[in-house]
Amino acid sequence: MLRHFLNGPTIYTHIMKKQMKGTTAIVPCPVILLSVKGKERPNIITLSWVANVCSEPPSVAIGIRPNRFSHGLVKDAGEFVLNVPGKNLFDAMKFCGSKSGRDYDKFSEMKLTAVQASKVDAPMIDECPINIECKTSHVINVGVHDLFVAEVLAVHIDEAVLDEKGRFDTSKVDLFVYIPLNGQYWSVDSNIS
Repeated sequence: MLRHFLNGPTIYTHIMKKQMKGTTAIVPCPVILLSVKGKERPNIITLSWVANVCSEPPSVAIGIRPNRFSHGLVKDAGEFVLNVPGKNLFDAMKFCGSKSGRDYDKFSEMKLTAVQASKVDAPMIDECPINIECKTSHVINVGVHDLFVAEVLAVHIDEAVLDEKGRFDTSKVDLFVYIPLNGQYWSVDSNIS
């Protein structure tokens, strides 16, 4: 619905919008499988509260609720790996986000391959085309989540998803994102620039 209003000699057209209470409305959100070393075994947690926050030093921020099993593991270890899955790992992503590492060996249950990272003492998920090794620099409580700010120490990208110039080729991976406004996952499948 459009609404017209006059401001001096200019008529503006305004699209009617529904105001909602404050919520997590930035879309889309990445889908990440965070892997971390554990006392008994490594663990994986699915996250969407993840962002690049600084380019020098390269840094990311992730939000984890303190009541999640992985929160204690990430806090104790001080390092972790962010693994970017393709759609072929959709079921693993859902499992790792809905089951607790207290009760399940997620690597084993989802038949994922743990590969030792090069800069941190945490496993990378071999089946993910991108693995980002991170070392925590700050932990800040921001409400029901703690924000872990971490420096990126190394990035690993499968050679199969690089173009002839050695750049990441999105068309070679079926990436997907999370839309918190409706709780749905959407495919990232076309280039518009």
